[in-house]
Amino acid sequence: MPVPDHGPVAGRTLLRDDVYGRLRDAIIDGTFEPGEQLRDGELAAWLGVSRTPVREALLRLARGGLVVARPGRSTVVSPLDARSLLEARDVVAAMHRLAVHDAVPHLTEEHLDTMRDAARRFAAAVEAGDVEAAVAADDDLHDVAVAVAGNRAAAAVIEQFTPVLRRAERLRFAAPDAQGSLDRHDELIRRCAARDAEGAADVAAGLWSSLCGAAGDALDA
Repeated sequence: MPVPDHGPVAGRTLLRDDVYGRLRDAIIDGTFEPGEQLRDGELAAWLGVSRTPVREALLRLARGGLVVARPGRSTVVSPLDARSLLEARDVVAAMHRLAVHDAVPHLTEEHLDTMRDAARRFAAAVEAGDVEAAVAADDDLHDVAVAVAGNRAAAAVIEQFTPVLRRAERLRFAAPDAQGSLDRHDELIRRCAARDAEGAADVAAGLWSSLCGAAGDALDA
């Protein structure tokens, strides 16, 4: 769809991360559709910023696979294709496995309580059919291990490629079989509490690897 006529009000102090986040979310939620051309001037006017942070955000989105940048020509929203989704899924799964494995020996009871709270919020969101809240709670749960592990390279890779998987996540959390995610969350927390680093890492990786079916559904939707 065209750039919206009425966009968010943004002051001159809008940070580059804010510009990136707004454009990323607009791609993920379908405001900008696959194959749509993105013009930095129009985006800058929509966000109320100069072209510089927009261009930087587009380059960052290109590195994550959400847009295809053609220097000197155009930038378009990346088409949905199974290969890109599955490549991103495998990389993100591997990084979460590493993060959980390294984090488990250092998790405190406070960390575990944070994960349990996120799991409860996720369950409530799924029950209410609130997909956005489910995604947010799922992020909060997985972010605990990523933060505790302290591996900046893994965290950067997760941040870069997770947005590519958002549509598949939304399909999973809206599906009748979302109960499977609830059960896997409980198993992840149980193994973390038991200091089973290998087992917890396997569960974490499995949560992301199982997005394979949702990825195929995303292309058929």
